Amino acid sequence: MDQGGVEPRRSGGDGESLDIPGTQLSLTVRYLQDAAAAAIRRTRLRLFQGSVMLCTLYLLLWMATFLYGSFYYSFMPKAAYSTPVHYYYRTDCEPAAPLHCSYPTANVSLLSNGRHQVMTTGQAYRISLDLEMPDSPANQRLGMFMVRMVCYSRGGREVGSSTLSARQLYSASSSRFGILRYSSGLLRTVATLLFLPVFLTGMAEQSQRLEMELFSDYTDDPYAPSVGAVVEILSSEVQIYSSQLSIYAHFTGLRYILFHFPLMSALVGVSSNFIFLSVLLFFGYVRLLLGSALSSSQQMERSERK
Repeated sequence: MDQGGVEPRRSGGDGESLDIPGTQLSLTVRYLQDAAAAAIRRTRLRLFQGSVMLCTLYLLLWMATFLYGSFYYSFMPKAAYSTPVHYYYRTDCEPAAPLHCSYPTANVSLLSNGRHQVMTTGQAYRISLDLEMPDSPANQRLGMFMVRMVCYSRGGREVGSSTLSARQLYSASSSRFGILRYSSGLLRTVATLLFLPVFLTGMAEQSQRLEMELFSDYTDDPYAPSVGAVVEILSSEVQIYSSQLSIYAHFTGLRYILFHFPLMSALVGVSSNFIFLSVLLFFGYVRLLLGSALSSSQQMERSERK
């Protein structure tokens, strides 16, 4: 009979107790732990591989952008350059001579920051002189006048000159008239009365802006690049508020595309560099794998021979 209602435990033939449900539970827990650990290892491996891939892609993209930027800034010249022109003239005249003994002349530097050349060798430029002149009776009586510009190199040698006159009839498109716009006395009176409040407050002035194209297709000499220019107005009676020398690059070919379509050019250039670098990296990785596989096979053959 059973005493105390306790069922005796079964024993195996070797004297060890058998607990079948507990054994299955422990095996299941161990299996789940191993599966979870394997999943964590696979997740870590995938994260590591993904991180390496993202870092590689980021590095390739940065290198592609850097290569395109370096090419752009080394290949593309400065599109526009503008500098003020300050004139000087002699005043040590003879008593019977006019007040101004010489024409207004200005020495303009064509070096950016005093070191770098403004104009790139082989690039065509359009050079123009912007004059802000008062609409005075003296300038109206002046009529046509000439402007001369001479470019010189470091040794002071003349490398290019331009003389434009309203009285000279050139067939070239670079000829420009040096003369103010005509307006009758009645028109000036009406304009003065109409804009009188603006003139009195100083928001506007009675002046005209004159643009004279000195060079339409100027190309710098590669053996003697221009470092400065002398601008001379061949009239001692001219009156000027301010003057500005402007240089504009005339782009053609690839430079035209890069300048007028910068976004499309950047996308194409960076994409091309990225694809080229990716192909190089892929072939380098394949070569590394083939080399490691070949070395491992050679080691196995050596071990088998031994």
